[in-house]
Amino acid sequence: MTIPTQKTALVLGATGLIGNQLTHQLVNSSVYSNVKVLARKSLGWQHPRLQEVQFDFDHPNGLVTQADDIFCCLGTTMKKAGSKDAFQKVDYKYPLDIARLGLANGAQQFAIVTSMGADTESSFFYNRVKGEVERDLASLNFPTLLIFRPSLLLGNRSTARRTESRLGERIAEGAMRVLKPLIPIKYRAVEGSKVANAMFVTTQQQLTGNHIFESDALQAY
Repeated sequence: MTIPTQKTALVLGATGLIGNQLTHQLVNSSVYSNVKVLARKSLGWQHPRLQEVQFDFDHPNGLVTQADDIFCCLGTTMKKAGSKDAFQKVDYKYPLDIARLGLANGAQQFAIVTSMGADTESSFFYNRVKGEVERDLASLNFPTLLIFRPSLLLGNRSTARRTESRLGERIAEGAMRVLKPLIPIKYRAVEGSKVANAMFVTTQQQLTGNHIFESDALQAY
């Protein structure tokens, strides 16, 4: 009987809504023997399979990016970033930098959360940046590239380390929950847990090439 080789996962954005849930799922899976998390600060919890790496995204260490599967849940807001340049650094430059380094070190799959409406031609800066990172990741020719485009995200943004407050999003979440029956499924808000589960499940399906999962498809996970 052949014993399957366990893999290494690399997670970016593990303190966020999706990344936190995904990281818990990865470390509790028998698929991965090592789950590396790149972060500037500690997650605040431990697991035998969890390896926290204090990482400087502006001066990335290529050796640290060695992994079979890379999961990118990085993302910020214009308000939090403070400027277009700072936003673009987090949502475009960092994912692309890690993708290039990971691919050079043997990564086979790259899974990333972008956004519904991602489009390089969009008049909205946010959607345009998301479209640009999708385009340039595709140009790297990963064996498998998985792109997830959720609508507004629902879920508890509390983590063991901090509670993130986004008043505008909380108000929108409430409205989305009330109006859900009236909203076409394509535009409905989606639970962060569903996106995390979709990322985990699809990376185990031995897909090849580039695949995009729109928000309505994510509702099924």
